[in-house]
Amino acid sequence: MSHTAPEGYTSVAPWVVTDDTGALLDFITAAFDGEEIARVPVEDGTIGHGEIRVGDTVVLAFDRRPDWPAMPSLLRAYVPDADAAMAAAVAHGAQVITEAADSAWGDRGGRVQDPFGNIWWVVSRVENVEPDVAWQRMSEPKYAEAMRTAQETLDARLSDRETGVSSPPRLTY
Repeated sequence: MSHTAPEGYTSVAPWVVTDDTGALLDFITAAFDGEEIARVPVEDGTIGHGEIRVGDTVVLAFDRRPDWPAMPSLLRAYVPDADAAMAAAVAHGAQVITEAADSAWGDRGGRVQDPFGNIWWVVSRVENVEPDVAWQRMSEPKYAEAMRTAQETLDARLSDRETGVSSPPRLTY
């Protein structure tokens, strides 16, 4: 497959629509070591276009118009140290949704919700795990519990229920 995006951009880019894009760009800079590329205010004082690089991905953003619905995003960010990035996010106003845990596939991570309603799955690669080994690990209590917790905490947050719903994976390897 040929790379058709401009240099420095990925083929698929997330767009985040928020009520305060300037503050979102500041949050991403502080929490995830983002590098701001653009912040373009428009005549009414809102941000009509913003770009920030996190690792190898450019996140695009702009301010929501008053008559548009809220559109929180779900984003995954690979960072050098998931625990440190989650702590930085919390220090800048995020709330922990899912505590950091190790996954069967070799990542460590958890979820935070930023002050704008977006949910970030913050992860670090801690080991390289072959797919067949990852599937086998899913039946181990440590990894099964991490998956259950990840599902339940996200479901609880998105559904506004006190307890979320989870479903064990079908282990077909």
